[in-house]
Amino acid sequence: MPKPENTAKPELKLSDGRVRAVIERLTPSVDGGRFAAKRIAGDAVVVEADCFTDGHDTLACLLLWRREDEPAWQETPMTALGNDRWRASFTAASVGRYRYTVTAWVDHFLSWRHDFARRIEAEDLRVAALVGADLIEAAAQRAQGGARERLKAWAADLRTVSGALALKALGLDEDLAAIAQRYPDRRYAATFAIEHPLVVDRERARFSSWYEMFPRSTASEPGRHGSFRDCEARLPYIAKMGFDVLYFPPIHPVGRVNRKGANNAVTAAPGDAGSPWAIGSAEGGHRALHSELGTIEDFRRLVASAHTHGMELALDIALQCAPDHPYVAEHPNWFKRRPDGTVQYAENPPKKYQDIFPFEFESEDWRELWQELSDVIRYWAGEGVRIFRIDNPHTKPFPFWEWAITGLKREYPDAIFLAEAFTRPKVMHRLAKLGFTQSYTYFAWRNSKHQLIEYFTELTQGPGREYFRPNAWPNTPDILAEYLQFGGRPAFIVRLVLAATLAASYGIYGPAFELLEAAPREPGTEDYLDSEKYAVRAWKLDAPHSLSELIARVNRARRDNPALQSDASLRFYPVDNDSLLCYAKSDAELENLVVAVVNLDPHHVQSGWVELDLAALGIDAHTPYQMHDLLSGARFLWSGPRNFVQLDPQRAPAHVFALRRKLRTERNFDYFL
Repeated sequence: MPKPENTAKPELKLSDGRVRAVIERLTPSVDGGRFAAKRIAGDAVVVEADCFTDGHDTLACLLLWRREDEPAWQETPMTALGNDRWRASFTAASVGRYRYTVTAWVDHFLSWRHDFARRIEAEDLRVAALVGADLIEAAAQRAQGGARERLKAWAADLRTVSGALALKALGLDEDLAAIAQRYPDRRYAATFAIEHPLVVDRERARFSSWYEMFPRSTASEPGRHGSFRDCEARLPYIAKMGFDVLYFPPIHPVGRVNRKGANNAVTAAPGDAGSPWAIGSAEGGHRALHSELGTIEDFRRLVASAHTHGMELALDIALQCAPDHPYVAEHPNWFKRRPDGTVQYAENPPKKYQDIFPFEFESEDWRELWQELSDVIRYWAGEGVRIFRIDNPHTKPFPFWEWAITGLKREYPDAIFLAEAFTRPKVMHRLAKLGFTQSYTYFAWRNSKHQLIEYFTELTQGPGREYFRPNAWPNTPDILAEYLQFGGRPAFIVRLVLAATLAASYGIYGPAFELLEAAPREPGTEDYLDSEKYAVRAWKLDAPHSLSELIARVNRARRDNPALQSDASLRFYPVDNDSLLCYAKSDAELENLVVAVVNLDPHHVQSGWVELDLAALGIDAHTPYQMHDLLSGARFLWSGPRNFVQLDPQRAPAHVFALRRKLRTERNFDYFL
């Protein structure tokens, strides 16, 4: 016999019904508060939320915020924007982790004040005054000292004063009301269910100029392996170009087993240097230095010397091993094995990396593995390094990165992690949410006007703007884009200007970039011929075709113009020619304005009419303004929103204008600032 169905409805769990405020849509919010939004020390963190209640009572709303390592909340009153939207802000003064949320409650005192102001009849005022007196008396019980006595006296006066005009004036006294509002009844306050995290980084997390260089290719004479001392001698050259981050590929011993030869040959010839990403040999692993580069004392000296030149050293962290890395023998369970018992080398079909063993993150010893790998980064942080470029982080588990980066940044809150993850968009964004400070982008493959506008609008205006900081690179040791292969010198200039002005953080792989290295290993590939990944190279830094002086001008423009030091203000403007791209950036006060116009066609002269939104830029539509080209020094007088531009790629494929407003002096001379 079938059992009768249970038709009883589940009982609704009731919270305190006296809590009447509702809080929704708190921003900034990354996945509902699961992950942290990101800001820079000194930024104003603007928080908004929908706050409302039933009926016509008045709400009070507060923004609550604190450093994660401080127990006490700080409070900032929120302002109503209309349509039940509220806003407040706080300043994240120092690097570290913060928390913020919103609390709101029905404020019966404020409701009474609003109601009292609307009453006219004497009897209504008398009755309402008695209600207010009770509320003020209750506030007095929550107050202390002089405030308590003043509130008690106010309540007493409201009960005794006669005369409608006098009573109304008393009830609406602003000074006394301000005292009462300091002691609200918050017993039935609602607080947003999830405390939202915030990561605050130092300025270089938002604004940085990277220069990648292989230390082994820095020797002053051809054929010799470079050293840290050679790198030190190269610092003035890099500093003169205006870079503030000097990034090295792995500096550890290079494996000898299955070492790759020149141009990625499977078999190395005698004397071949191998790939620095094949880390580890009998000499040591991830904590060791390649013997030909120098000692740890040489490294420390280089770190200090870089600082004196206004640069920081960034190290590559590649969590993988050469077959003869000590880990392979000491921790065999950290690696995946084939059915024949041999260790599985890295593959990305059709590419094979016989010289690299990936870690097995599903190992039974995964906890030990996690600790060791995070300790590798911790070791180099202890040697004064605070910037790390992480090789292929998308091939390691997401939980590992969240655990490792969170822990490391608690110890070193000024640490910066760049994710080298050229992979699917959602994976790249997940890594940024997990803690990566900056991320490589698809910039190298975005060449057309439509592609650039769509992509950088997404990066700067989409939801990822709260946590994803792009770092634009026109080339890397692995990426020699087709545009550079066939565009000649103009193509390099175009990509340099775009990277350095579209993104607040950018980088180049040099000296290959400034020396216009453009020959692929074979047609149809993005691999360099005679790639530094597999060989020591000698570079002629004083070559007459070098772009080093232009790079210096570009980086000087970035340093001198706050508009170029963040991404939030980027806006694109129409040009009636699809080969011309126009965009602008500004500081928050519209005091510094930079407008770039770039010819995307490296082979032909292009011209067109640029149309600026002068109102959005704070420019009087009826007053001329000066466009000062920061690359050439030329100055142009523009008037109105539409102006003509012509760019010859063989002479100057781009303008980077500082827009200067017209000022009139008492002597009636025209100046532009």
